Amino acid sequence: MDLGIFIIRLVVGLYYAAHGSQKLFGWFGGGGPQGTGGFFEQIGIKPGKTMALLAGLSEFGGGILFLLGFLTPLAAILIIIPMIVAIVKVHAKNGLFSDNSGIEYNVVLIAVALGIWLTGPGAISLDAAIFDLY
Repeated sequence: MDLGIFIIRLVVGLYYAAHGSQKLFGWFGGGGPQGTGGFFEQIGIKPGKTMALLAGLSEFGGGILFLLGFLTPLAAILIIIPMIVAIVKVHAKNGLFSDNSGIEYNVVLIAVALGIWLTGPGAISLDAAIFDLY
């Protein structure tokens, strides 16, 4: 079971950190703070550049913490909150499925983060090694 939880954390954490790096650094085709900030301004999230930096930090940091299984409740919160904002501000109007930019991806990330938060990050985690948890 611990290996399975680790694989989930590894994949989701890496992808989520990469998602945040698009906002923070412009990596992987992202807009960086300037481009993402402009988009944020267009959808009413102001000040755009500052909020893009905060969102990027939350996503990048949350992804890394989730991957490591370190401070897992905080990692989950850093994943869940931006995904709720993304649903409300961008995706809800597009329906359920990702092929139409709907909420599918966001809901799956919320479910995974919440599930790992509730079950714990497993024995292959920094929480287990440092805090003797799980």
